[in-house]
Amino acid sequence: MLQLDHLALRQDDFTLTADWSVDAGQRVAVIGPSGAGKSTLLAAIAGFLAPANGKILWLGQDLAGVPPGERPVTILFQDQNLFPHLTVAQNLGLGLRPDLRLSPADQARIDAAVQRTGLAGLGPRRPAQLSGGQASRAALARALLRARPILLLDEPFAALGPALRAEMLALVREVADETGALVLMVTHDPADALALGGQTVFVADAVAHPPVETLALFDAPPPALRAYLGPK
Repeated sequence: MLQLDHLALRQDDFTLTADWSVDAGQRVAVIGPSGAGKSTLLAAIAGFLAPANGKILWLGQDLAGVPPGERPVTILFQDQNLFPHLTVAQNLGLGLRPDLRLSPADQARIDAAVQRTGLAGLGPRRPAQLSGGQASRAALARALLRARPILLLDEPFAALGPALRAEMLALVREVADETGALVLMVTHDPADALALGGQTVFVADAVAHPPVETLALFDAPPPALRAYLGPK
């Protein structure tokens, strides 16, 4: 379980609060207006921003003081975080060994992840030689190899067209189901939240509200969410 216990995040004059928990293995969309604090929330969970008050706990352990690289977290940003001087296979290898001293077993896992994410034959390419969809697949493949129990997605597919975005969301669901990872995905698009399935956290007015079943939330949105969504 991920627990945000009376959490308060502050950056200059901006404050965001959250006080809720979500079970392992859930798929949770994080939606709300620009500047509401969606990315700030993910940054705090990933360890890039220390709470001003409260705690972030995973399986009952307080993550305060745990460096980002040692947290049970993988985070994907919109730029995919692929190193341009490395091949796709090497970028994936970083998910297993940061020094890239890969064993035959490691290489076999990379080959399987390449196949699993539809990148067969693209291992020797560099990121600049990939399409946007292929780069997204490579980033997800690395997340699959890291096999961390929390997967944070900060609009990694925002630059993709609707068809490719839907394809990537389907792959996220599959990866999450296979690994049992808790997924929190920032998006501006209600369609993405519905496609992800599961629950939705609405962030507005300095509060990250507790997760609610996505279909139920959009069927009967509270006033702030109704204002954000606009007329149907």
